[in-house]
Amino acid sequence: MFSYKDMMNRFADVFNKDPHSKLGRLISILYGSLQDAHTALETVREWRAISQAQGTTLDMIGQNIAQPRGAATDEVYRVLIQSKIARNLSKTDVNTIIQVLALALNCDYSEIHIQEKYDDPQQSEPAAVSLARLPVKRLNEVGMSPVQFGQIVQKTVAAGVRVALIELSGTFRLSSQYAVLERSSLGLADPDMTTGGALGEVYVPGNDYVLPI
Repeated sequence: MFSYKDMMNRFADVFNKDPHSKLGRLISILYGSLQDAHTALETVREWRAISQAQGTTLDMIGQNIAQPRGAATDEVYRVLIQSKIARNLSKTDVNTIIQVLALALNCDYSEIHIQEKYDDPQQSEPAAVSLARLPVKRLNEVGMSPVQFGQIVQKTVAAGVRVALIELSGTFRLSSQYAVLERSSLGLADPDMTTGGALGEVYVPGNDYVLPI
């Protein structure tokens, strides 16, 4: 995008190029209009990406892959769209499911662990999986509960396979040595709540809206 100075320099020196002159004010108005148009075009370009699109633009992206919004916010709807695209390419094996979920939550593969329940020594189940090490921070960022995310997981696994458990693990850890602070980012928070680890949780809300998946 060219600048106001570049526009003024295109005029011959016989013109009064003072910013407060009639010509200067006219070019200033023209430059402002061109800058607004440039900003709008940049927004259109950026909103081609799912991570940047908002509102009706995001709805149009969802329509292209037959993913309705329902009552979902933009943040949750992005997860639905990304997971729908990934599910369309899924082979339903464990590694592919991890890739789908990592893509949907924009996290690393190592942050998601899926355990098949058929060899669970405590509660064996032939056609079930449990989801562990779920990045609870990412779910909180998009405003999605584990129950809602469980719907996405259930749609991602093979038909007839049940999602038996969703485990949320935080970063909070106690020190391995008495009265010794090992890492301030993992233990109890300071009075200002600027350090410390995050607690894990099991969250089962009673008023979740059903996601259109």
